[in-house]
Amino acid sequence: MKLTMHCTGTCKQLESLSMRGGKWKSIAFPGLFAMIEHPSEGLILFDTGYSPRFAEATRRLPYALYRWTTPVDTEGYLSAAEHVKAAGYVPEDVTSVIISHFHGDHICGLGDFPNAKLICSKAGYESVAALKGLAAVKRAVLPDLIPPDFEARASWVEQCPEADLPAVCRPFERGRDLFGDGSVTAVDLSGHAAHQIGVFLRGTDGTPVLLGADASWSAQAVRENRLPSPPAFILFDGRRDYKRTFGNLVELQRRQPGMRLLFTHCAEAWELCGKEGIELP
Repeated sequence: MKLTMHCTGTCKQLESLSMRGGKWKSIAFPGLFAMIEHPSEGLILFDTGYSPRFAEATRRLPYALYRWTTPVDTEGYLSAAEHVKAAGYVPEDVTSVIISHFHGDHICGLGDFPNAKLICSKAGYESVAALKGLAAVKRAVLPDLIPPDFEARASWVEQCPEADLPAVCRPFERGRDLFGDGSVTAVDLSGHAAHQIGVFLRGTDGTPVLLGADASWSAQAVRENRLPSPPAFILFDGRRDYKRTFGNLVELQRRQPGMRLLFTHCAEAWELCGKEGIELP
């Protein structure tokens, strides 16, 4: 199994929002997704990042408010579908897309993978499926990015078998075994978005890799136990859930300082883009 990280664009936001003590200046945060080449399941994506569909989905009010408050730049970046082609595949080769949550910067590319099973939390999907207009914008949801056949292709995490995580994943103890072989285990990372999930990928040396989506904006914030600044919590679905999830990540990193925690908007994860990738069993 091989993991590679890919960037689809950037968004601008104040660094101080992402972690307390950060600079009060606007910086570029990457919009990343992961590609997992699985020995038996084929090509799997974790989220899909930005694509040209973002501009189209935010062309009119009230959805344009999303673009105005979080300026996005995709110039010079490949979409997830283009990254898939650059890796020697075609979009139809993607067998599954694991969706951490339904914010626009995570699902722009869903419509490019017609053969993919769409793996997500049913509760997470149901919490946003009916949202339109301002109610959707407040939750960072762009309804046009959800494919019309979504439910027909959906595979619910809640229906996957429960599994005990290895001791190195503590304080995370249990998750959902997505493919029945222990290679990819989903865990609840609620807070930033309701029912957000991340996945532990089984590591070759016994130390898993965590794809943590938006449970933190950076690995640095987790290492230094620096929560986002208070105004950022206005954007989150659950303040208490976020703090609980973030605290679990801090404890995980304290216990396992060598474990890779890869977040969607993290500069350190961004540095892995274009590299050979991480080999996993």
